[in-house]
Amino acid sequence: MGHLPPLIHDLALILITAGAVTILFKWLKQPVVLGYIVAGFLAGPNFVFFPSVGDAVNISIWADIGVIFLLFALGLEFSFRKLITVGGSASIATVITMGSMMAIGYLVGHLLGWSTMDCIFLGSMISMSSTTIIIKTLTDMGMQKQKFANIVFAMLIVEDLVAILMMVILSTFAVSRQFKGLELVQNLVVLGVFLLIWFIGGIYLIPSILKRFQKYLNNETLLVIVIGLCLGMVLFASNVGFSAALGAFVMGSILAETVEMKRIEHLVEPLKNLFGAVFFVSVGMMIDPAIIVEYIGVILLISAVVVIGMIVFSTLGVSASGQSLKVAIQSGFCLSQIGEFSFIIATLGASLGVIDKFLYPVIVAVSTLTTFGTPYCIKAAIPVYGYLEKRIPAKWNRLLKGYSAEGYGTTVNRKSEWNTLLKNVISVVVTYLLICLSIVFLSAQFFRPWVLQELPSIWGRLLVAVVTILFMAPFMRALVVRKNKSPEFKKLWSDNSLNRTGLTMLLISRYLICIFLVLIVLSPLFPNATAVLFVISMFVVILITWSQAVKKQSRRMEQIFIENLNRKERMEERMTTVQKKTVKDLLDKDIHVEEITVSQQSPSVGKSLKEINFKQVAGVNVVSVIRGSKKINIPDGNVRLYPFDKLVVVGSDEEIQKCLNRIAQFQVDGEQEDEAMHNIVLSNYVIEAQSPLVGKTVRELNTRERAECMIIGIDRNGHSISNFTADLVLEKDDVLWIAGEKNDVDAFGDCYSEKNV
Repeated sequence: MGHLPPLIHDLALILITAGAVTILFKWLKQPVVLGYIVAGFLAGPNFVFFPSVGDAVNISIWADIGVIFLLFALGLEFSFRKLITVGGSASIATVITMGSMMAIGYLVGHLLGWSTMDCIFLGSMISMSSTTIIIKTLTDMGMQKQKFANIVFAMLIVEDLVAILMMVILSTFAVSRQFKGLELVQNLVVLGVFLLIWFIGGIYLIPSILKRFQKYLNNETLLVIVIGLCLGMVLFASNVGFSAALGAFVMGSILAETVEMKRIEHLVEPLKNLFGAVFFVSVGMMIDPAIIVEYIGVILLISAVVVIGMIVFSTLGVSASGQSLKVAIQSGFCLSQIGEFSFIIATLGASLGVIDKFLYPVIVAVSTLTTFGTPYCIKAAIPVYGYLEKRIPAKWNRLLKGYSAEGYGTTVNRKSEWNTLLKNVISVVVTYLLICLSIVFLSAQFFRPWVLQELPSIWGRLLVAVVTILFMAPFMRALVVRKNKSPEFKKLWSDNSLNRTGLTMLLISRYLICIFLVLIVLSPLFPNATAVLFVISMFVVILITWSQAVKKQSRRMEQIFIENLNRKERMEERMTTVQKKTVKDLLDKDIHVEEITVSQQSPSVGKSLKEINFKQVAGVNVVSVIRGSKKINIPDGNVRLYPFDKLVVVGSDEEIQKCLNRIAQFQVDGEQEDEAMHNIVLSNYVIEAQSPLVGKTVRELNTRERAECMIIGIDRNGHSISNFTADLVLEKDDVLWIAGEKNDVDAFGDCYSEKNV
């Protein structure tokens, strides 16, 4: 065999080292991510007592792929609908936390005498907690079902989006080396436009394509298509000036809205784990012990800033969002670390050459220290809350309960029809206006130059104008007519003439926006006919608005988009037992609903709800038992539990935790091993001349009842008899093939001894 490329040698070294170290870390009950970092240090050039990676450039390629799959997987967990669902509470808490930590990080860097760029990147890196570490730690500690965990997960969703925006801002700032307000705003606007294009276009096309070819999508084909879509979006994002990570994240968030999301997530997970491991190993390869020793004071200082700052500002942020002090403290202590996005931003700064070399290993060391301390911080939250609860004055009782709980049950006055209508109209106008502007931008950047190069005459310009306006037509019609037949519009129109004047002006303004859109398409193509173009634009907009063909196409496109967007949610709602509004109302009462899966080896398997008595043992109420596609709502005490049943339970954090421990616990290792011994074995039994079995039929032996075994074959005179009847008479020297558990097979002969027959 020829000489192996260095890449294979290096990849083998990385994976073997990572595997061995992570086994050790699992034994120590530490996060696997830290094991990867340690493995990278061992395999890196700065550790001379171990074989080192020979070609770091090739490994950086694998690491780049790792970043792509990490962001793609985060996108699958993100979902724009989830962002809307978590609402303002998580956004308020996240903005307060991240904004405060960025300011503190910049100030600390400035006090240490670092450059402006290092200070900015430091603030960005210490402002984001680790999704991977938090999920892993809460799962290991069995706290993932508690109320504060839901708040933390919601904040992490918002953090993911803010991190993506931060990467764009930092890239822009790093290239220009100065804050150019106009350029920064322009880049953010372009980012927003492209996010809208990708989201709307992706939701319109991708679920429809997957649904159309669903019968052909086995796991292999679906995986190839999904990875192709991911890398295709990565390529597109790179070509329009954004990072590859952004493209991967956006495609993941689009696929998160499809009904195949869980299946896709399952298929992509091995790739994410493999390439993610290589990425974190490459992070560890950057650790330089000399730099860590030199900057040990700085590392300890920044670690303290991260832990204390995250705890304080996250607690304040969650409290400001209306949660109780207990939930706020638990959330703050849970978020007291930095993780994968910090590494990605550090990689971004290093690749752009805008941060000093020492900052990368310093931030890795800080992440390692804070990650190790995460479980201890989470455990410390309740004692800290107990200490504060006893010392907070009674007049601050609202702080303990959270002001969101006080609002429960209050009635909100019905908004006026004008407010409701304007809110709906503005959302429609902004959405469709951005879509139309996106079409204009894409046409100006790609379609118009190509057509005018191939067809530079007046016909080329007409072709560009017609095609662009045709693509915009369904959206311009929706921009003008949507919500014009809503109940609010009809009621206001029928009330009085003053309302009619206002509604007419609103409609005219929507027409003017569409005329403006047509003008910005035509003006660059026909710059010397401004007055004529205005008249033409008016005519085009009126024609589009009243065209039945455009109306039909507009409604069809909108129907497809809404169906694709809501298809997954409708399927989930059909499977859910408790309505979302009910869940939210219960949360306001400090009660929440959870689904708990019954483990295969749970001691509850086979027992009835009456025998287990969850209300007495854990304090929870079981409102439903989901078994496959079957739901048993409000089950009585005679319902028995089976493996993989899902129990929908209602209770407080502590009660649900007790229930989870009761249902999900596994048997001890000894019991598992003992149970594993009860396997079916195969053995033979020779009928000797003096055996009492000679002359008896198979039916007369009654092996199932007497020996708890089964005769599956008989050898006679060198021939095998497998298809025998129960009336077959046994003869001397027959060989019986017996199947059963080992103890029963060994005792088969004793069951048919002379004294027992």
